[in-house]
Amino acid sequence: MTWTAAELGVLARAVAQAPSVHNSQPWALVPGDDVIELRERTEVELPRHDPEGRDRLMSCGAALVNLRLALSVLGRRPQVTLLPRPDVVAEVRTSARGEPSPSELGRYSAIYRRSSYRAPFALHPVPAPVLRELAHAAVAPGAGARLLEPRTESGALAELLGHAGLVLRDDRAYQRELTAWTAQFRQVPAAATTLPWSGLVRADTRLPDPVTLAERIAAESMLVVLTDGDTRRDHVLAGTALQETWLAAITHGLAGSVLTQPLHLHEVRAGLIERLALPGRPQALLRFGYPVTAAPPAARSARR
Repeated sequence: MTWTAAELGVLARAVAQAPSVHNSQPWALVPGDDVIELRERTEVELPRHDPEGRDRLMSCGAALVNLRLALSVLGRRPQVTLLPRPDVVAEVRTSARGEPSPSELGRYSAIYRRSSYRAPFALHPVPAPVLRELAHAAVAPGAGARLLEPRTESGALAELLGHAGLVLRDDRAYQRELTAWTAQFRQVPAAATTLPWSGLVRADTRLPDPVTLAERIAAESMLVVLTDGDTRRDHVLAGTALQETWLAAITHGLAGSVLTQPLHLHEVRAGLIERLALPGRPQALLRFGYPVTAAPPAARSARR
């Protein structure tokens, strides 16, 4: 069955909304009869930020989530084969038909409300049942997520992120690459932006001391996306886990942003595994909470 121009437009718009490293959108959609291929654009390179292409594949994994949801909304039940060929991230067959579930409709709508929120969150905490649901949203064969314990783990995370900030701020090649990519942003992040509000550490970024950073981390909700291994397949799965969690957070009125830059420093990644006793390979950190303009959860419930 061939695709109509309207259907291809729906798919392209949904996939274009996926988060990607420096908004590079390193993927391409190739339609066929009852099939869509999601291909990795390997020419999109970030030698200093993403030397192994890990973030590029995670970006493709996030795009795959959006593609699946858009296909479901179109009444097609996607059947996904990961990495069937070296140049194809996923082959998605769509011969089966079916109506989308309420959950799929909700997450599809969230695709167009997702954006990176790098400011401090509102003070009211995320309820524990929502935190548990978000951690479960990332669970898939080979991938998952673990919530960080603010009381006992913020200090260690602050030390590691603070070290990463200093290294990245002083890396001239990294700074040149960052400048080239962030020039396309509508609004360049302010110099006062600091970790963990953003992973975009510039040469003029004012980094907080470890105690202040630990306090900021402890005031947020944060999870780490983990995979069993560190292969190309694991990186794609990490991207799907991250995007599923992010979209689930949006359906609960939350905002979020992702942090991957520090994890490209081997000492930071190894330090996270050791000091937080992680049961897998950390691929990304996802921070989330209520935006400062949001009403407290109880107030929102009362209005419904």
